[in-house]
Amino acid sequence: MGFLSYISLTFIPLLIGFILLYGTYKRVPTYERFVEGGKEGIKIAVSIIPFLVGMLVAISIFRASGALDALMNWLRPFMKTMGVPAEIVPLLIIRPISGTAALGMTSDLIGVYGPDSFIGRLASVLQGSTDTTFYVLTVYFGAVGIKKMGDALKVGLLADVVGIIVSILIVVLIFGTA
Repeated sequence: MGFLSYISLTFIPLLIGFILLYGTYKRVPTYERFVEGGKEGIKIAVSIIPFLVGMLVAISIFRASGALDALMNWLRPFMKTMGVPAEIVPLLIIRPISGTAALGMTSDLIGVYGPDSFIGRLASVLQGSTDTTFYVLTVYFGAVGIKKMGDALKVGLLADVVGIIVSILIVVLIFGTA
């Protein structure tokens, strides 16, 4: 096993051990604090469930209704004129909505076209350069009770658009076009 692998495998346990020892040294009741944190974590997880279920239902309806396909068909000609392969369009649409669905699409694209293809590289860079804006707004903002999220939505989607544009430019600059 290499040195970096050894460090990465031992860092987290050492960090946890250090925190526990330091807390004990400072006379903090570490076990009680750990239990309190666990209780709080469970409360947060339970409070997030309704927002998560609502978002997953909305995504399922969006896909099953054909709206995703209609949006893809509408965007394809525009993306093609920009030199972006049509196969990437579903990933561009689903990435702000669902990280898991986007990861599945990225895996499929890499499986079909290969990791060293233009599509595989672009899908990989897009996966790491954009965020699940709607997921973040729905789950996290809902969990803490924020109702007005219009400005956060605008900024999040703007960041996604910038991430998409920069991803395309970087992949084209580094690897060339398709």
